[in-house]
Amino acid sequence: MYIPEHFLVEDRAAALAFMRLNPFAILVSSAVDGPFATHVPVVIRESGDRLIIRGHVAKANPHWRLLEDNSTCLIIFHGPHSYISPSNYETREAVPTWNYGAVHVYGNAKTFGEPEQLLGVLGELIPTFEIAYERQWNSLSETYQQRMLSHIVGFEVSVTRMEAKFKLSQNRTRKEQQQIIDSLGASPDSAVSGTARLMCERGLGWKNEKK
Repeated sequence: MYIPEHFLVEDRAAALAFMRLNPFAILVSSAVDGPFATHVPVVIRESGDRLIIRGHVAKANPHWRLLEDNSTCLIIFHGPHSYISPSNYETREAVPTWNYGAVHVYGNAKTFGEPEQLLGVLGELIPTFEIAYERQWNSLSETYQQRMLSHIVGFEVSVTRMEAKFKLSQNRTRKEQQQIIDSLGASPDSAVSGTARLMCERGLGWKNEKK
């Protein structure tokens, strides 16, 4: 990923927090006829210095076979984003741009299909996204559970490299940053207002400047 110096995120904790806040990721692998991508919810697990990402795909989805043929893959975590109008700038000599946050994670994947292993990954996914569903799932018949498990394949990616980019007008003045925050923050679109929140969290704008 192209990352100019202004937008590089070197804080691992900040990158991981962003990933956990935006767990509906894009899993990308190489196929014979080009890249192949799947949109999928994942969970992030830290084990010492190791970072593991787990999830599952439908067995009908050929992506798991691609992971078996070539374990190298990319997972893209994407968050709030917004068009930025040059009307927010103090000079007329300006062009539009786009603000956003993204983390690209590279690693090696392995797949699994044993019921015990699949139940393990479900045991991480369910509490992450709807802990209340755990009781319902546990109350379902074993026959139904096994039938559902037979339709999915789990994957686990051991991360080898991570790139994080927050392009949030860090190269503009504090006044311009604040005008952007105020403009985006007033939007009813959660992706747009979320970009304003992300800018505030990064300490941008004169209102968030550390004294």
